[in-house]
Amino acid sequence: MKDLNAEIVRIFDRLATLLEIEGANPFRVRAYRNAARSIADLPHGVDRLLERGDDLSRLPAVGKDLAGKIEEIAATGRLALLEEVERRTPGALAELTELPGLGAKRVKSLRDQLEVRSWQDLVEAAEKGSIRGLSGFGPKTEAKILEAVRRRRDAPGRMKWASAERVGLALLHYLEGVHGVKQVALAGSYRRRRETVGDIDILVTSTAGSPVMDRFVAHEDVRRVVSKGKTRSTVVLRTGLQVDLRVVARASYGAALTYFTGSKAHNIALRTIAVKKGLKLNEYGVFRGATRVAGKTESSVYRRLGLTYIEPELRENRGEIEASRARRLPKLVTLAELRGDLHVHTRASHGRDTLEAMAAAAGERGYDYLAISDRVRPQSGTDGLDARRLRRQVEQIDRLNERLEGMVVLKSAEVEILEDGRLGLPDSILELLDFTTGAVHSGFALSAAKQTERLIRAMDNLHFNILAHPTGRLIDRREPCRLDMERLMLAALERGCFLELNAQPERLDLNDVHCKMAKELGLKVSIATGALARAELDYLRMGVGQGRRGWLEPDDVLNTRGHRALMKSFDRR
Repeated sequence: MKDLNAEIVRIFDRLATLLEIEGANPFRVRAYRNAARSIADLPHGVDRLLERGDDLSRLPAVGKDLAGKIEEIAATGRLALLEEVERRTPGALAELTELPGLGAKRVKSLRDQLEVRSWQDLVEAAEKGSIRGLSGFGPKTEAKILEAVRRRRDAPGRMKWASAERVGLALLHYLEGVHGVKQVALAGSYRRRRETVGDIDILVTSTAGSPVMDRFVAHEDVRRVVSKGKTRSTVVLRTGLQVDLRVVARASYGAALTYFTGSKAHNIALRTIAVKKGLKLNEYGVFRGATRVAGKTESSVYRRLGLTYIEPELRENRGEIEASRARRLPKLVTLAELRGDLHVHTRASHGRDTLEAMAAAAGERGYDYLAISDRVRPQSGTDGLDARRLRRQVEQIDRLNERLEGMVVLKSAEVEILEDGRLGLPDSILELLDFTTGAVHSGFALSAAKQTERLIRAMDNLHFNILAHPTGRLIDRREPCRLDMERLMLAALERGCFLELNAQPERLDLNDVHCKMAKELGLKVSIATGALARAELDYLRMGVGQGRRGWLEPDDVLNTRGHRALMKSFDRR
């Protein structure tokens, strides 16, 4: 099975939705959803736990019954119970609940009263005007369903965070210039710095009579206005991205920002705490009875709930609530705390700028050091340096360092890890470098066991220091390598090696779950850009954002160290 954890999550979520449509016991439905969330947040592979003989029933929200079902999925790739439920209730109904406003209860009504069992059935019922006559629906709901189906059909899918940033910041600056606008913020998964963003949520406070809504829907990039009102408007941009603008009262701004930032699971946890304290929490504020007791700022919302402020990147209900309550939240790493970049390229391999230009750009950014890690070609006819040209580059860097003041250029190379685990350069060349970065650019289809063994064998070479973009994934283009990540990290820790968080927007590799795993194991992570040009040095902040999602603090990041401490870290003797 390609990804056992993801398959378990998919099956449990689908089963929970179908059971809810059938009207099953809510506690039973919740049990499957909670188990799915628990498995999704696991830093380890379930197959690894099974190999070790671990008791799955001891996992959060699992128990003996669900542990048995997990073992069934692992052994057979399917779950008999789900197949039994799908014989009664078509699986397509679960997909209908993904439409805005169509929860399980409404889908159940559509099935029972209109015999809707597929997307086509839903569209036909809406076009015939049959839905508006159902209790709890009406003409507006029917129109929204048709619009949602059309939007889903036309949508381009999720957008990489960096692309969403360009769109979001342009809109933010545009709205800041509108008369009467006081505060503007981007919320949603963008603010939590998810790797990909499905849509953009913007919150605004403004004076009465501000033309902010008129200006918003009139923006030159708007392809279609979905809706326009006094406090909320929705548009679809030419890129296909949906953008929602909400105008909120200043007294509710913090509560609204908390609510619309999410995640859904985080918000549910906050509302549960509020209820236990005799309060009500929503996007308008924290209320005791009819009195608003907090909501102007996010900090006031968390404080009223007995929590310290939780950074947006952590709001995924992965332990941040408990850590906040215990005053043990991490002090997340910031861009300013990074002392340099440990992986950049020049024209000598496949970069676009010279060695001198990259060094100058690093100096302008105040770096203490910059590592030139040009790719070494494993064989003739491929891009990159050979041993002779790498020797020459080492000499060039030495001469450049004699002229530089305030920073040092480090001698490195991105060396191919061959399928048998050997490095694509002899030790006699590697020993000329300050440190070696190893990487995989082929052989991605190896089994998890073989791929993991390949990388560990590479780490056995005493010149090896950092594993670049460890899983080799390209977001939406190439799946990550199959790896036993826990075993790999433990091997790196034992050998004094490090893993890279590559900040290229299409990589962001390590992911957030793996960053947190590294932190928990005590393995330091290098946040680096793999920059191909001067401008790409700015990608470092995207790596920092990913690291923050993985709970990384300054001490967890290799390149927060000064030059002397860094070089000591690379000495494996």
